[in-house]
Order: sequence, then C-alpha cells, then structure tokens
Amino acid sequence: MNATTATFKGHADIGRLLDDGPYTTMQKLVVFLAALSIVMDGFDGQLIGFAIPSMIKEWGITREAFVPAVAAGLIGMGIGSACAGLFADRFGRRLAVIASVFLFGAATCAIGLAPDVLTVAVLRFVAGLGIGGALPSSTTVTAEFTPARRRTLAVTATIVCVPLGGMLAGLFAAEVLPAFGWRALFFIGGTFPMALAVLLLFTLPESPRFLARHPARWGELGRLLGRMGRPMAQDVTYTDAAEQVVEKRAGFGALFSNGLARDTLATWAAFFMCLTAVYTAFSWLPTMLASQGLSMSVAGSGLTAYNLGGVIGALACAVAISRFGSRWPLVLCCAGAAASAFALQTLNVGKDTSLLIFGFGVHGMFVNAVQSTMYALCAFMYPTSVRATGTASALAFGRLGAILSAFAGAAVITAGGATAYLALLGTAMFFAMVALLVVRRHIPRREALLRRGRDQSLPGVLPLQSISRERSS
Repeated sequence: MNATTATFKGHADIGRLLDDGPYTTMQKLVVFLAALSIVMDGFDGQLIGFAIPSMIKEWGITREAFVPAVAAGLIGMGIGSACAGLFADRFGRRLAVIASVFLFGAATCAIGLAPDVLTVAVLRFVAGLGIGGALPSSTTVTAEFTPARRRTLAVTATIVCVPLGGMLAGLFAAEVLPAFGWRALFFIGGTFPMALAVLLLFTLPESPRFLARHPARWGELGRLLGRMGRPMAQDVTYTDAAEQVVEKRAGFGALFSNGLARDTLATWAAFFMCLTAVYTAFSWLPTMLASQGLSMSVAGSGLTAYNLGGVIGALACAVAISRFGSRWPLVLCCAGAAASAFALQTLNVGKDTSLLIFGFGVHGMFVNAVQSTMYALCAFMYPTSVRATGTASALAFGRLGAILSAFAGAAVITAGGATAYLALLGTAMFFAMVALLVVRRHIPRREALLRRGRDQSLPGVLPLQSISRERSS
C-alpha cells in the first residue's frame, strides 16, 4: 500500500500531518470557501462607501451627518473582530465563520429599509459585528488547513479577497445605483452572504488543529483527516507537539508572554495605521472625489481602481514574502504607499482625471499589499491556541484606526479638500512602516524557513516531530 493510503496508528502529531503533508483538493476547497466568505465581507463592507453620496442627496444631509453611521459600522467591526477570535478559539472556527457571514448579510439587507441615517447607523453596527468577525475566523481556517510551505500565499490570497470584494461592489454599484437606487444595492448585496452562510453550513468542516485539542471530537477529526488523504486508525491519539512546546498558556495574556509583547504591540500599531488609511479610502474616497466636482461614476471608479490595485499588490507582495521573508517587502510597500499618496497631491483633480484614477490604483496596490499580508504575519507569529485571538486582537486594535478614519476623513475633506485627504493617507502609511520595522518575528526568507523549520528555533514554525506510522494491511 502506498504512503497516501497508509493508515496512521498509535500517536499522531497533527502539526506534522498538516504542515509537511500534501495540499489536497479537499483542503483547497476549504480555503476557497474561506476566501469566498472574505469576498462577501469586502463586498458588503464597502457598499456604504458607494451609497453615501446618493443617500446624502436623497435625505438632504451633510457629509458630517453621515459620520455616526460610518463610525458605527467600524465600531461594530472592532467589537466583532475581538469577540470572534475568542469565540473561534473556544467554540471553533467553523461556527464563527458561518455566524459572522449570516449576520452581516442580514443586517446589510435590512439597510435597504432604513428611513433615516440613525437607522443606517444601528444596522451598520450590527453588520460590522459580522464583517469584523469574518476576517480573523476565515483567515485562521485558511492558515490551519494549509501546509506551512503554502501558508503565506494562501492566507494572503484569502485576505486579498477584501479588495476583490470591494472591486466587485464597485462594478455592482455602477450597474445597480443608476437603475434601481441605493436601497436595491443593499437588498441584493445582503442576500448574497446569507445564501453563502447556508452553503457553508453544509460544506465547511471544523479546523483539524482545533479538533485535535478536544479529545471528545477525535472521531470527527479522524474522519476529516481521511477526507484530506490522511486515513487514521480509530484508536489513534493526537497531539500538536511543536506548538505545545511553544505554548505556555492560552488566552489574551499569552499574546504578551514568551517574548511576544514587543511584536504584539508593534503589530497592533501597524494595523492601526494601515486600517486608518484603508478605511479612509473605503468610506470616503468616492465622497472626496465627488466634492471636487467629479461625476458619481468617476468618483466610484476611484475606489474601484483602488481595490483592483490592491488585489494585484497583495498577491505580488505575498509571492515576494514567500521568497524573501516579510520584513523588507512590507516596509517597501509602506514606503510606496506613502510616496504615492503625497505624489497625488501634485495632480489637478479636475483636469487629470484619468491619471488620478490610475494613481489611486497604484496607492491601493501598495496599501493593500501591506494590509493583506499582515494577516500572514500574525498566522506565523502566534501558536494555534491563540492564533485566532492574536489575529483578531491586532485587527480589533486596527479597527480603532478605522473608527478614527470615520471622523478624520469627513473632517479633512471639509477643511482641506483633496490635499489634506491625501496627506492623511500618506502619513498613516509612513507610521505603519515604522511599526513594521520594530517587529522582530517577521516571516523569514524561504531558505531559512526550510532550514530552521524542523528544529523548533523559529516561533510560529511548526517543527516536524516524529510520528508512528504503520501501513494497514
């Protein structure tokens, strides 16, 4: 019997089974489902940015009157990010993903019935809980179903679905808004993730690493591993030896133990500054361009180009990180984001429309390259017992920057127009670069990862412990 059909008996190290094993079709399907959840996350999360100019016009209110609605959604995202990580580490990744996707879909759909901006604010808060919860939960699912050698690219390909979803939202809004109005935008946009949640309920399995920590569910784990091309005997016992060496205690406090405190704080700062820039664009870029006298279609094109650039940049940065490690690709992308924002200040918004849209595409390429790949950095930095908590806490702290953008975006557009708006984007990315230079546990170069990943010397890399394996007859 060949190695792919051999049955494991006795003791099995789940770390070795997953990290050094094949990348099967079943695992790729799970990653695809997680990525699809994030597409819907980015899609619903950015619909408000395209709808705000139309809602302002219909209700006869100012940009400042819409700040509470934007902020409420971002506050919900912050709370959702923090709670989802703890929920996923305690009750499982599967339930966290499904609940998050259904929640933000239902709340987004309900916005189509909103009679005023206060109702929009309440519903955006509820949607934000789901949007914030979907990101860390889906990222953790991807990380824990992917072999170590593919993890950085897989996690980044999942997170890049945020700008991909935003780009699809832009194309969707360009068709729906002129023909049916902003209410239909939310009715239809909320239906998609609710349908996806039903699909996930029947197709998304629990993380094998999570199941390995719960002996009562080892039978379920054995069946799952069989579907992943790793058939197991019924009486096998499971451990995660490599990470249990690293882990001393689970929970929020573990993010500051075992030498992690500096990296945790620096990563939080990087997320804060990067999400300030990202959500200043997501929430206010079409509004800023419209305030400069550009048409609604051109204003929407600016955010669509920003997201399209983000998809390209994130994938390119993930490839670079896989080869060269994460430190210098992330730092250089931060520098590029800051430089491109300041360079856009030299353009005449009214006359250089095509160049302006292209410039926002370039800026989005650099910003989202940083934002998307930082999730892979978190997946590398933290062990299984706190991986979802670590990723979620960084994202939750970053959401404070997103909340700041709700107020700062409207204020700088009113006070200084395009010049002040672009200065905010560039400054935020400069400080994100500084924070990432402080981080010590960057993903290493590929050669170092392969050479050192077997000896337990790299935190976050799962060494390959010995495992008893017998062929079944």
